[in-house]
Amino acid sequence: MKHIIIGTAGHVDHGKTVLVKKLTGVDTDRLKEEKERGISIELGFAYMKLPGGQTAGIVDVPGHERFIKNMLAGVGGIDLVLLVIAADEGVMPQTREHLEIIQLLQIDKGVVVITKKDLVDDEWLKMVYDDTKEFLSNTVLEKADIIAVSAVTGEGLPELINAVNQIAAGIEERKTTGPARLPVDRVFSVTGFGTVATGTLISGQIQTGESLQIYPGETVSRVRNMHVHGKKVELAESGQRVAVNLSGIETDDIKRGNVLALPASLKPSHRLDVSFKYLSSAPKALRHRARVRVYLGTAEILGRVILFDREELQQGEHAYVQLQLESPIAAARKDHFVVRSYSPMRTVGGGTIIDPFPNKHKRYRKEIIEALATAEKGSAVDWVEQYLNANAKLHTVTGLTSTLGMSKNDMAMALTKLTEERQAAKFATEGEDYFVSAMVLQQWENRIISALQDYHRKFPLREGYPKEELRSRFFSALTAKQFQILLNHFEKNQKISGMGHSVAIFEYKPLLSKEMGQVLHKFENIFLTSKFQPPSWSEATAQTGIKRPAESQEFLNYLLGQGKLVKITEGIFFHRQVLDKAISMIKEHFKQKSELSLGELRDLLQTSRKYALPLLEYTDREKITRRVGDLRVAGKLLI
Repeated sequence: MKHIIIGTAGHVDHGKTVLVKKLTGVDTDRLKEEKERGISIELGFAYMKLPGGQTAGIVDVPGHERFIKNMLAGVGGIDLVLLVIAADEGVMPQTREHLEIIQLLQIDKGVVVITKKDLVDDEWLKMVYDDTKEFLSNTVLEKADIIAVSAVTGEGLPELINAVNQIAAGIEERKTTGPARLPVDRVFSVTGFGTVATGTLISGQIQTGESLQIYPGETVSRVRNMHVHGKKVELAESGQRVAVNLSGIETDDIKRGNVLALPASLKPSHRLDVSFKYLSSAPKALRHRARVRVYLGTAEILGRVILFDREELQQGEHAYVQLQLESPIAAARKDHFVVRSYSPMRTVGGGTIIDPFPNKHKRYRKEIIEALATAEKGSAVDWVEQYLNANAKLHTVTGLTSTLGMSKNDMAMALTKLTEERQAAKFATEGEDYFVSAMVLQQWENRIISALQDYHRKFPLREGYPKEELRSRFFSALTAKQFQILLNHFEKNQKISGMGHSVAIFEYKPLLSKEMGQVLHKFENIFLTSKFQPPSWSEATAQTGIKRPAESQEFLNYLLGQGKLVKITEGIFFHRQVLDKAISMIKEHFKQKSELSLGELRDLLQTSRKYALPLLEYTDREKITRRVGDLRVAGKLLI
């Protein structure tokens, strides 16, 4: 069933609360102070049954200037507004400010209610009606019905209820497929149950028993039970006023301005990229880095306005800006917000969120403005593509959904379209799939090919670039697992070759100059002719005439990598042919005898203990021999 939230708006003491009580039978003034002063301070809540069968929740917001922030906490989630104007006073300052807020939040469905008609004569009422009509000109409520009522006599109430019912019937049902989000507007404790948080569920669904995270913090609590319109429910849907009983937390752990949502479904941020309209009624131009009060959902946060392309924003102008917040907030794309000046406080602008989790941008960059314009006006596919292009990493569906505030279904459709059109690439893994924009993937390919080419030029004797060093230097945003996925892709497409712990250009072979070949031949000859008493590497280097240690090390690494030399132990290297000869002689020994002593090997190879002992330890490791006491017997490879 479709769920409707009706909100009241208007100047203090213009009869909003009395009107709601007449429509619903509920007095929304809960506080003693409100009763005594006759004005609403906190938000009030009620519900009414419409003739069409729908149950509409009603948010009664305070009208006094001092309580505007409480009004903003309640107006964000409404579908239909009742703008209340008293017949005996007409349009007043808070009437104007409330309409400006309604305009900024783009609440374009509503009824303008002229209350207290019993206090004025027909001529006065006609004048107020005409003034109101002019007041609404060129606003979102320009075509709204204007209905005069009296809460005392009941006159006009049937017409008002009928108008609300007709509008409600045409309101589009909110989607329940998006991630659940409930901005908290009230918190209290109920004896025997504990902490209760209320708010309007602006997207998704909440079920009894599931866990919700309190954003922007990390506290997670289980939903013990829920109430909608005073009745206990197991499932709450978007568009409903919901009271959520949370287990395991105190009232101090949650407050107005927090958002209840599924764990890890939102990403709190200190920055928001937004489309911003500065009101014509603002008292002066808005300067770059002006400190303001930002109202989003039920939260009020101090922040600064970062102007990208100018030093001042004039009254009535629109701009793409970044809101730099003093505390984090959990928001989603297309959320509406309102901005009030820091001091004195008055509504000066507002707009919609384009990117709820942006990077810090450099000012006076034309491409930033163009990107934000595209993101604001483009489709979901355009937005996802732009985000992938601007964020060079591997993304999961879960991560994208959380960051961009889209439903999983919408995200899946966008990613499918982008991959089909080859604007994005999908990497299927055993766990969660990864996505990257085609543009970023091409940049990565160019980067890794360039890095490998430079490396091969600098180290021509090496087989490839050490994998972890390559990742940390050029792809630090990727985990080791993600980097391996990327390497597998490039290897499959014959761009690179992976060799254990190193990476090379596809089919790369070390390029040896004539001089290098001659030096390598010298090294090999030294180790071949020395047989079972090889020199140390420094001694061999001295015989070749090489002076630079780094160059000498390159030759050693190459010979080891090619398998020409084998490291027996620290500082001792055998030529592969010599080592094979030694192993062959050991095998022949075991054909004659079942045991081999250190002295026998020393005599067999005509070498010294210095080389015979490390050689036996090497054959033990390779399972060619097996130590039994001070002797060796044939290992697994010889049995």
